[in-house]
Parts: sequence; C-alpha cells; structure tokens
Amino acid sequence: MINTTITNFRKNVFSMLEQTIKFNEPINVSTKEGNAVILSEEDYKGLMETLYLCSIPNMRERIMEGSKTPVGDCVAEDKVHW
Repeated sequence: MINTTITNFRKNVFSMLEQTIKFNEPINVSTKEGNAVILSEEDYKGLMETLYLCSIPNMRERIMEGSKTPVGDCVAEDKVHW
C-alpha cells in the first residue's frame, strides 16, 4: 500500500492513479480530517464480489471444498451449459 499525504497526492494524482490501476496498489491518503483508501476498480469489484459470496449461507465452505477438487475431476469449460 502506498501511503501519502493529500498534498503529495494532489501533486502526483495522475501517476499515482496509473500505478494503482496498473499494479493494483492501493493508496492511503492522509488528511487532517482522516484517511481515505483508493483502490483500482478491479480490486473494488473483487472485494464486492467476495463480500457478496460470503453473504450466501455455506458458500464459503462450498468454495473451499471445491478448491480441493482435482482439475481432472472438473467439467471442461466448453461442456458447461450456462
């Protein structure tokens, strides 16, 4: 995580945002009123999806169990009917 002040962030906003987008590096911006964290859109969407999945009863356990399944036992992607 990049830690910076609001003054430094203002001076370098474009380069800092590019780094956050390219490398998914969060930015912690400190101000007199408190701090704010800036995430890439990709990280934000991933975080929201994780929170959503964790809100479904037993989903976490099912995901953990599924991650133990050998790849050879999985259905090929082109065989899945969506």
